[in-house]
Amino acid sequence: MTELDESDGLPGEGDFAAVAYREDDLWDVYLLPEALTRDFKGLLHALRQQPSISGAIGLVSVGDDFFIIARVYGHDNVSVFLSDVTASVDWDVAREVLDFLDIDVPDDEDLDQVLPAGDLSILADLGLEEMELGALAGDLDLYPDEVLASVSERLGFQQAFQRALDTMG
Repeated sequence: MTELDESDGLPGEGDFAAVAYREDDLWDVYLLPEALTRDFKGLLHALRQQPSISGAIGLVSVGDDFFIIARVYGHDNVSVFLSDVTASVDWDVAREVLDFLDIDVPDDEDLDQVLPAGDLSILADLGLEEMELGALAGDLDLYPDEVLASVSERLGFQQAFQRALDTMG
């Protein structure tokens, strides 16, 4: 995948950010601007614009490297999950997530393991248990977009998620 200094902050092919929210027991999923795959604060701002009974859920896929799930209730209640802390070495947006979580960027000796960070129970009340999210994040055979598709299926908005992704062209 593209190195941070080569990417110049621009989204890569296949990168996406989407918001999922529920109104009247129906899920809606919309793509957000691709620039939000590189702007964590901007992502949170966009999620705050979507009022929902279960909070707005941000799903971000960054290339073949990692994914972010963010959930916002109201203005101040924010939960975040980062699939791989080692992504923070190469990606500013992953570093922003670790800063938000008050977690240090890993040292060189910690770079040989893929470890998630943040709230594993971020979607537990919607039916995706901590162990399941951890297992999905740790499955090295799945790409980030595949994991997020699996998450959308488990939460019951797979069709809306796929329709949103189909608009990417």
